[in-house]
Amino acid sequence: DNYGLYGHMNFYFLKKHVQFRLGQGIAITTNPYDRNSNYINNAYGSRLLSSTYIKLNYTRPSLYKGIGLEAGGTIIHYSNASSKAPNNSTNTFAFTVGLTYDPNYTEERSYIAKDSTTFINQPLRFNLAILAGANETDVIGSGRYPFVTFSGYVDKRIGRKSALQLGADFFVSEFLKEYIKYRSIAFPEDGIDGTEDYKRVGLTAGHELFIGDLSVVTQIGYYVYYPVPYQGRWYNRLGLKYYFYKDIFANVTVKSHGATAEGVEFGMGIRL
Repeated sequence: DNYGLYGHMNFYFLKKHVQFRLGQGIAITTNPYDRNSNYINNAYGSRLLSSTYIKLNYTRPSLYKGIGLEAGGTIIHYSNASSKAPNNSTNTFAFTVGLTYDPNYTEERSYIAKDSTTFINQPLRFNLAILAGANETDVIGSGRYPFVTFSGYVDKRIGRKSALQLGADFFVSEFLKEYIKYRSIAFPEDGIDGTEDYKRVGLTAGHELFIGDLSVVTQIGYYVYYPVPYQGRWYNRLGLKYYFYKDIFANVTVKSHGATAEGVEFGMGIRL
């Protein structure tokens, strides 16, 4: 059983008939993996999880005397972001349909159109950030190790709420050092001799959505320096930034390779 607590944002489209909800939070699982007492649970290797849910909902209020219709779909994702193996995670797909009732349906309402977005012409801004955390490889029992990421990118505002990004990441991942040693001994046919570098360098492109002092960051990257194969050369990053003093921010992001998380990154940075 999983129990989650979330914070979420709603985005509305088509005169509020379509609602998109994005939620992020933490969860507790009641019976995680244990090699002696619960080896069947290969989804969660830890009791504490992160959880994301996405909901798309369509509503038509007051179709008949205040009675309306709602229908939609939800995806709920549970994972510990590879903080401890195993971490195969789970995804729940839920579909809902229901009726609503508005007791004030006789009151007339009108839709107020939003003012057009004002274009903001700002110069290029340079961002520097240091991210850190701890994670484990997919090999159960290999141990948790710290990692640090140095990130730098240029952004350009393309509107009141959006900016495009282009930059690079330098990864120092201690867990890869253990992974390289393990692969060189357990699978010598892979051609890994144990002396390979555990650091990586990637190029990134992304988008930042500004919502007051908070922003949502999405990035996709490609390793240009990739000494040892691990979960593929493409990676993606999704997370939040909070500007708590002018252009100084704190952020938390999840770095993944497709749907396979590598770790949760906590960091701070500055937008120059």
